[in-house]
Amino acid sequence: MSGAADRRERIVTLARDTGLTGVGELSARFAVSPSTIRRDLARLTADGRLARTYGGAMALRSGDETPLHRRTAEAADAKRAVAALAATHVAPGATVFLDAGSTAAALARVLRGTGGGPAVVTPSLSAVLELSGADGVRVTCLGGDYRPLSHAFVGPLTEAALDRMTFDAAFLGTDGVSPELGICEAGAEQIRLKERAARRSRRVFVLAHAAKLGAAPFHHWAPWQPGWTLVTDAAPDHGPVRALRARGVEVLSTHE
Repeated sequence: MSGAADRRERIVTLARDTGLTGVGELSARFAVSPSTIRRDLARLTADGRLARTYGGAMALRSGDETPLHRRTAEAADAKRAVAALAATHVAPGATVFLDAGSTAAALARVLRGTGGGPAVVTPSLSAVLELSGADGVRVTCLGGDYRPLSHAFVGPLTEAALDRMTFDAAFLGTDGVSPELGICEAGAEQIRLKERAARRSRRVFVLAHAAKLGAAPFHHWAPWQPGWTLVTDAAPDHGPVRALRARGVEVLSTHE
């Protein structure tokens, strides 16, 4: 393997380990010029191994989607904190879209005990079960094609029902967050449903704990839109948080 090829392999490994990699950092680490690093990143991007970001790159990891029951146990305290903060933005009597995913299910658990009579529309069976029997909460489940991995519905029937509703707020889950690319999901149908719900909502909140910031596990993205808000447990000085705010994205942190 040539020196350049070896360097590119090490760049990919580093990006996977750290999530985000900057040109300056790489230039210093490998003792080559920034222009050489930019050529390496361009080559790796063309090969589909990295995604270019402003001033650097991030790893794109194609892999199997983790089943929901396993994701629920990961970073449980962080998800509960994000859910509690998000719940403060559900006004009494509001109609909200609640996405699929473990953090959205944690939000459903919080809403179960808040009262105030929100109406919750969701494609998530986990959210439906969390809200089952909750006093004063009206639940509408969007049917469609069932995805066992996420315990949720997607597809044309889900979208057709969604197109007949509007929301005071939408709470979206995600598998990864990039300041440049947006929010990431395993499939195009999931991304399309999120974007559809967002367009029909007065406010949009993206729920993501710190480990998802700078992560790019899949190749389907919804770009950031004006007015979207990230809700996270990441500290204000966390790199992706600073980058998002620099791009004009509002960030609500449990540390503020």
